[in-house]
Parts: sequence; C-alpha cells; structure tokens
Amino acid sequence: MINIFGIGDVLFTTPMISNLKASCPGLYIGYVANSRTAPLLEQNPKIDKVFIYDSDDFNAACRISKFGYLKKLRSFIKAVKSERFDTSIDVSLSGFTGWITWMAGIKRRIGFKYKGRGFFLNQKFLLRGYEDKHVVEYYLDLMESIGVNTDIKDLDLSLAQADLDWADHFVAENIGQLDGKPVIGMVPGGGASWGKDAKYKRWDPKNYAKLADKLIEKFSASLILMGDKSELDLCGEVSKAMAHHSATACGETTIGQFAALARKCSLMIVNDGGPLHIAVAAGARTASIFGPVNEHVYGPYPLGNHIVIKKNLACQPCYRQFRRASCDHISCLSQLTVDEVFDKINKVLQAN
Repeated sequence: MINIFGIGDVLFTTPMISNLKASCPGLYIGYVANSRTAPLLEQNPKIDKVFIYDSDDFNAACRISKFGYLKKLRSFIKAVKSERFDTSIDVSLSGFTGWITWMAGIKRRIGFKYKGRGFFLNQKFLLRGYEDKHVVEYYLDLMESIGVNTDIKDLDLSLAQADLDWADHFVAENIGQLDGKPVIGMVPGGGASWGKDAKYKRWDPKNYAKLADKLIEKFSASLILMGDKSELDLCGEVSKAMAHHSATACGETTIGQFAALARKCSLMIVNDGGPLHIAVAAGARTASIFGPVNEHVYGPYPLGNHIVIKKNLACQPCYRQFRRASCDHISCLSQLTVDEVFDKINKVLQAN
C-alpha cells in the first residue's frame, strides 16, 4: 500500500487494509508512508512493515549531492524490493511512486490513472478527481474493481496501551473527577496538510474562545485545548481570550496520545483536517467546522454520530480538483457565528 500524503489521506486507506486482511488473513502487507503519518500505521496489527518515504528529505539530499540522492533512493528501493511484494496498491496519484514500485520489481501495480500519472501502473483505473463521493468510497471502489469485498467501512487506528495510560493520567492530573460532566476537546488548528494555507480552514480562534466559555457555562464542561507544536500560539490565543480556565495538551502529545485523549472526550470540536480524522478513527464523537472543503468528500467517515457545521453559502465548497478558489475573505468561515455553532453542539450534548 502506498500513500505518501497527510494524516487524513492515510487514515482513509485503512478500510482498504481491513478488507484486504479480511479477504486473505495470511496476507503480508507493507505500507509506504511519510514519517509524519507512520505512527498511525505502526501499531496496526494488520500492517507488517512500514517504509518511510519523505519527499522533503530526498529533495534535500538531491540539493546537497546528486550522488547522495541516488544512493538514498537506491537504498529505499532495495528495502522495498527485499520484501518481494507481488502487488502494490498506490493511491498517491504519483508517477514517481509508480516508478519506484516498477524498479522494486513488483509485478502487479494497481492504482488510479490521474492526469497521466499512472504510466508505471499495469492495472489502472481512471480518476478525474475526488468530487461526487467520499475519498474512502473511491478507495473501496478500487478494492471492488480488483475483486476484494468491501464490507468494512470504518477507519482503523490501533492505540498502544501506553498512550491510553497517558490519557488517563492527563485527565486525572488536569481535570480530576468528572462526576458525569462532559469533557470537550477543542482543536483550533487543523493539521499541516495545507501548509501556509492552513489558515483558510480555521474558524477564528476568538470564536473558539467564546464557544468554549458558553459550553463551560451551560454544561459545566471541562475544556482541553489540543493541537501540535506548530499550533501553540493558536491555542494560547484561545486560552487568553477565554473567561474560564481550560486544560491544554497542545504541543504535548504524540499522534497516539492525541488519539487516546480524544477517545476520553465526550466531544471533539475540530476544524477540517487531520485531527478530525484521528478523532473519528479513535472512536471519539466529533463536531467539525467546514469552510472551503466539501465535507461529503473529505469529512468524517462514516458520518455516524458525527456532525458537520457549516454556513451553507452558495459558493461552498470552493476547493475542487485539489485546488482552493482564490478567496481571501473566506466568508464561509468568517460569517459562521458562535451562536450557530453552539446551537448545533448544544443539541448533541443535550441528547446525551
């Protein structure tokens, strides 16, 4: 299996793995992923080996020395080839990863033909983009096209006992006795998949602060601010704008610890992005805020008891064919009020 993209992209492939393993329990499965997403896979008992491919590392090696780059690439291909895989399933939409599997001597190379990038695949399926259904469903359709049953739909994320113990300790130390009151995780960031454009998927941190205060006042909830190290300032901005106290795990967690802590929460409130899909895969209940991106394609899957909150403007969604429309005002998020979001979340919490 090959997917060298972000957290959500990798988690979307886990139903493929579950169905492959269900159809052939003795199947040996390797996975090519980047170092950021590898922790999502390394605890999964259905995956036998994870290979790390970081394009930035390879590009950096190339800038230093062409010879060093070729040596690094040769070593990576040799590592894959040594496992003697007979089939690859590549959903990276990359001609280069297709070339790697060809060089590694993998005879059956399956994937999507997207904008001519499937040259090295010998079993390819036309893809014009992810538009009319969820990405997971495109992946499962690919499985059915090669004769694999797709009864399993859920994302899969295995958690280490050490991470579960860490989450128990964090709650005990930072919140104490719950007494039946809700614990709400709040992620004002959204992961790194959009790089410098990640801000276009984020609801205003001041809105998150106001929402947090309303939830604390209405439900006597305990709030935990969460995110990665790059979002410390963002979480700090939310915390400073709040009238009430919140615990914070921002910048303190591994992916596994984040997932375990999300599972401890009564509800996770998140923007569109990798943290949403980690929470879903971990079995947490989520309320996600969507702006430019189509939630029917990239939202929580399966929807189940997750809710999506959006403004429903005529211009939504404007992210299509892997490109965001040129729009700096982002009205889909800037016009979404605290009261609108609170009303949706209130109904969920009242129902439980």
